[in-house]
Amino acid sequence: MRTTQRNAVTSTGNDLGQPMVFAHGYGCDQNMWRLVAPAFADTYRLVLFDHVGNGKSDLSAYHDDRYSTLDGYADDILEILHEHDLWDVVFVGHSVSSMIGVLAANKEPERFAKLVLVGPSPRYINEPADDYVGGFNHSDIDSLLDSLDSNYLGWSSQMAPVIMGNPERPELGEELTNSFCRTDPEIAKKFARVTFLSDNRDDLLKLRTPALILQCTDDVIAPTVVGDYVHKHTAGSTLVQMNATGHCPNLSAPEETIDAMKAWL
Repeated sequence: MRTTQRNAVTSTGNDLGQPMVFAHGYGCDQNMWRLVAPAFADTYRLVLFDHVGNGKSDLSAYHDDRYSTLDGYADDILEILHEHDLWDVVFVGHSVSSMIGVLAANKEPERFAKLVLVGPSPRYINEPADDYVGGFNHSDIDSLLDSLDSNYLGWSSQMAPVIMGNPERPELGEELTNSFCRTDPEIAKKFARVTFLSDNRDDLLKLRTPALILQCTDDVIAPTVVGDYVHKHTAGSTLVQMNATGHCPNLSAPEETIDAMKAWL
């Protein structure tokens, strides 16, 4: 099972159930779903994995040309579905993995039943010519990537708590910092460029798989205006504005995340 080694694929839950595939966000790994996934174990076959460069994935499988765009990561997901014979998939993607899931579902829609997009953003950079607000100016992203290139560990400890939000619960920011710091720094720098410079707005328009959009309050990475945009430009989507704050409700508000998913599914 090539993908099992490459992406550290794990399968639990109900072997006969509908597959539910969980995909983690930037700088994280499948452990980020530990508070959410078990709630679906009775009904669904749970499949979790690590993107190449993260968690327990096979670092030697990383190739610049394959992973120079999000399409390479989408192809990995499709290979996992093929190898494990997964159909009628409920795909749950956090942050950048939301768009990776959209790309995968557009390539092979027959494999997917539903998408759950947690804090999605099709474009992080503002595009004034299109009246598009992504939350960051080009210069913001340039300086973010520069600081990441020059001092990844310093960037991680500074940025992770900001991304997480919930300053009154510093342990959450620490967990994300530690997760960033466990990620291979060279791959993390490249994945950051692919993530923050990507533009998947047109891909939303092509999506025909029903999608749930979970939008947090006070999310610096994917602000409310972005969730509204995703909803407006994704046919047949459902938008849920959560009480949860920050960018990682799978850690900060797992119960609310679970409840929203169950109500929609």
